[in-house]
Amino acid sequence: MSNRFTDVASVKNDLASVDYLSDEGIAGVVYLADRLEKPILVEGPAGTGKTELAKSVAKMLGARLIRLQCYEGLDESKALYEWNYKKQLLRIQAERGESQDWDDINDDIFSDDFLLTRPLLEAIRADDPVVLLIDEVDRVEVETEALLLEILSDYQVSIPELGTIEAKQIPLVFLTSNNTRELSEALKRRCLYLHVDYPDIDREKEIVLTRVPDITENLADQVARVVRSIRQIELKKAPSVSETIDWARTLVLLGVEKIDEQTAAETINILLKYQSDINKTLKDLGSADGVS
Repeated sequence: MSNRFTDVASVKNDLASVDYLSDEGIAGVVYLADRLEKPILVEGPAGTGKTELAKSVAKMLGARLIRLQCYEGLDESKALYEWNYKKQLLRIQAERGESQDWDDINDDIFSDDFLLTRPLLEAIRADDPVVLLIDEVDRVEVETEALLLEILSDYQVSIPELGTIEAKQIPLVFLTSNNTRELSEALKRRCLYLHVDYPDIDREKEIVLTRVPDITENLADQVARVVRSIRQIELKKAPSVSETIDWARTLVLLGVEKIDEQTAAETINILLKYQSDINKTLKDLGSADGVS
C-alpha cells in the first residue's frame, strides 16, 4: 500500500488547507500512524479538537469518515455486526415444507445477504479510502475494549459463521478519550499516543482568525487572551476551542471591536455552560487579561 503522506511538513500544510491548525507534534504522529499502520489514541480535555482532527484528516485525504460513537452499554451488535434475524426467519419460513437439508439452510442464512455491518466491520470491508473514528472510547466498559483489540492489531474481524474477514486496506484509525477512566494496557499498546491540550494564546488566535474570517486581528488577540484567563480559573468545564470560535463569531455579529467588562459579562454564556462557572468567572472578570 502506498503511503498517504510524504513527510511531516506536508501533513501540517494539508491540515492547514482544511482549516485545522496543527503543531509539529500532531502532524508527526499522524505521519507515523500512516507509515507504521498503527491507530492513534488521542487524549486530552474535552473540546480541544480531538474529534476534529480525525474529521480534518478524512477531509484532506478525500476519504470517507466512519464514526463509532462510544457510550456505556455499547456492544458487539452496535459496534461490529449482527445478523438480520427477521430476514433469516422469513427465509426459513419460505423454505419450510421444502425437502431441503438444514445444513444448506444454515449456510444460506449465515451469509453476507443477512449480515448487518456496523462501523468497525464497515471500515474493515471498505473498498474506498476510509478514516475510522472511534470517538470517546473511555465511555465504554473495559470488557467492550476487547472488541477493538483484533481490529487494532491485525485489521481483521473474526465472525464464527463466516470466518476471518481481513481488511482490504489499512484505514487510518483515531481513538479519542477525555480521560474519564484509565484505558487498558492492551489497548494502549496497539496505538500511537497523542495528547492534545488547549492551544497557547498565539495558536488559538490563529485558529480564531482562520475560522472567523471577518474578525480583526486585534479582536482575535483579545478573545484568545480572555479565554486563556478564564481557563486558569478552577471551573467545572473550561471553554473549549469550538466555544472560543462561537464567542468570536458572536462578538463580530454584535459589532464589538474591544472587549470590555460589560461585553464579556453579557456574552459569557457563549463560553461557559454552568451557572456556577459563570458566577465564578464574573467575579474575576475585572482582572482577566485582555478585559478593560
